[in-house]
Amino acid sequence: MNSFSRASTLCLIALLLVSGCADEAQQAATPPAASEAHDDDHGPAADHADDAGADDEHDDHGDAAPRWDAASLAAAGIRIAPLQRQALSESLRAPGEVVDNAYGTTLITPRVEALVVKRHAKLGDEVLAGAPLATLSSVEVAGAQAALRLAEQEWSRVQALGREAVSGRRYSEAQIAAEQARATAKAYGLSAHQRGLADGEFTLNAPHAGRITQDAFVIGERIEPGDTLFRLVDESVVWVDAKLPAEQAHRIAVGTPAEVVLGDVRLVGTVMQRAHHTSETTRSARVRLEVPNEGDRLHGGDFVEVHLQAGDAGPATLALPTAALVQLEGDTVAFRQDADGDIDAVAVRTGAVIGDQTVILEGLSEGDRVVVEGAYVLKAQQLKSQLGEGHAH
Repeated sequence: MNSFSRASTLCLIALLLVSGCADEAQQAATPPAASEAHDDDHGPAADHADDAGADDEHDDHGDAAPRWDAASLAAAGIRIAPLQRQALSESLRAPGEVVDNAYGTTLITPRVEALVVKRHAKLGDEVLAGAPLATLSSVEVAGAQAALRLAEQEWSRVQALGREAVSGRRYSEAQIAAEQARATAKAYGLSAHQRGLADGEFTLNAPHAGRITQDAFVIGERIEPGDTLFRLVDESVVWVDAKLPAEQAHRIAVGTPAEVVLGDVRLVGTVMQRAHHTSETTRSARVRLEVPNEGDRLHGGDFVEVHLQAGDAGPATLALPTAALVQLEGDTVAFRQDADGDIDAVAVRTGAVIGDQTVILEGLSEGDRVVVEGAYVLKAQQLKSQLGEGHAH
């Protein structure tokens, strides 16, 4: 090797040595924290951070229902009560019409042909028992009054003479004639003080207190026996006829209470009669109520709404408010609270729906503490919990 080749080789070795020393110096100058951070990008620390992030995300949704205390239950509108057996009845609504109480209604009519002389009452008047209504005049009444007056005079004379002075036949005839004359006057509707006169006039009086709801005559009109002058109605108690479908009407028991609503007026009555006939046109049946007419609020012809209680559905049974039952994952469920205070969804088998109650056949027992109000709040919480669990996994 010549001197030039040896020099080139020495230069190359020197350059290699200088390059190696520079790399070592750079590695020594690199901070440990940076190296560790770099390693964490692919090491166990990175895995731990990913797990923590997953836990945070899982906590955002939560797969466990909250623990309910009394304050949180009240704030959420949730009410819990023991499940008990009860005899169920259903409230029914029906249209109704106020009609006159026939047992308190009287038609004021003459019993003999007569002429109207004077009116003492008019349509709409409220009158007391014994109040004069109309004065009439009749030829037949005049004859009856005269006959009664003569018969009573004869009877008084015979009585004064005594049985010793007159024959037994005459005594009996005078007595019977007076009795017949009184009966005729009574049949014509003459009061006691009207019987002594012989002018043919007599007055029709109110047999009981009430209101004049019909007035169909004028003064001077000739009235035949049985023609109605007044219709007098005692409105202190009225009747209300409610119409229901036949299958519902037969469930209403006589004697049960009912409510009648007319605007803001609410009155309580009693079922007094249930018709045993179904209308051929409407297929409805009538249920009649007797209603004390407090404040004279109801009148014949008024249309009202009637609230009736249907008969018991049978023996006492377990039942929940229908609103306390919800659909969850294809099942009908109720929410039950255990001894620790936790609330869980319980699948149940239901029976008939009566009013706002549903019969519980299986799934719950008498005495279980169940949610009777606020079930939809718990259902929403349950669905939220399920969605959170599915997202976390």
